[in-house]
Amino acid sequence: MNIETLELLREALPYIQRFAGKTFVIKFSGKVTEDKDNLASLAEEIALLHEVGIRVCVIHGGGKQLNELAEQLGVVQTVVAGRRVTDDDTLELAKMVFRGKINTEILSQFRRRGIQAVGISGIDGGIITAKKRPPKDVLNTETGETKMIDFGHVGDVVQVNVDLINTMLGSGYLPIISSLGADDEGRIFNINADTIAVEIAAGLQAEKLILLSDVNGIYLEESNEDTKLSRLTVEDAKHMIATGRATGGMIPKLESLISLLSRGVSSAHIVSGTTRNAILAEVFTDEGTGTMVVN
Repeated sequence: MNIETLELLREALPYIQRFAGKTFVIKFSGKVTEDKDNLASLAEEIALLHEVGIRVCVIHGGGKQLNELAEQLGVVQTVVAGRRVTDDDTLELAKMVFRGKINTEILSQFRRRGIQAVGISGIDGGIITAKKRPPKDVLNTETGETKMIDFGHVGDVVQVNVDLINTMLGSGYLPIISSLGADDEGRIFNINADTIAVEIAAGLQAEKLILLSDVNGIYLEESNEDTKLSRLTVEDAKHMIATGRATGGMIPKLESLISLLSRGVSSAHIVSGTTRNAILAEVFTDEGTGTMVVN
């Protein structure tokens, strides 16, 4: 072991002591799980968090894999303003991909590392109670026309029950939760994984919510790494939205994180899901690697 590695371990020690027994919610996008080597690397990092006593809950989506299966089976996908319309056939594929293929592949990587992970969805134990998203007026930016869109079997979260998750965490298990929910009539809905991650983090009163993304944080100028923000306060985030510095998909993400931090979660992190050791660097070093949002 070289001197540099020893220094990193010394830097990590106070963070390990601080976070032992605390809860982290980590959200995987479909993109970060599609490459097996990348998924294996993520599993190693999260296994280390688990082994030093951090209670970890993983939430995952899988939009890219859903698109691939739909193309293979000839199921046409409709996306309006960046949002998927989940018709009957697409819901069947979502159940197969989210709760089946992706969840199982994540579990297998943790099994390789001796971690007792358990695959569930938001339907299990009544974790996510949802309702059908009502039709909405959506602006077509190309034509300037507004049209009423029914998003089908897309759900909005009504209530979160974290009893099952707490039972699992308290028994040393690592929950892997796919982004499906249901209403009290048993109707199943496709739900945005970011939304589920935020609601579960709030329900668990988590220490951290870590969003693994295909970008390594929040940038003042899109795709310009020199403008990446290492640390952002809630007031900074509000200012970015108000002044137009936040654009596109960054706006709803910042709004959800602002809401989350007002509900008792200590910090939220946007970190690259495809950079090796990005989670460990964000959690266990002074410098970090992505963007940390705090009150």
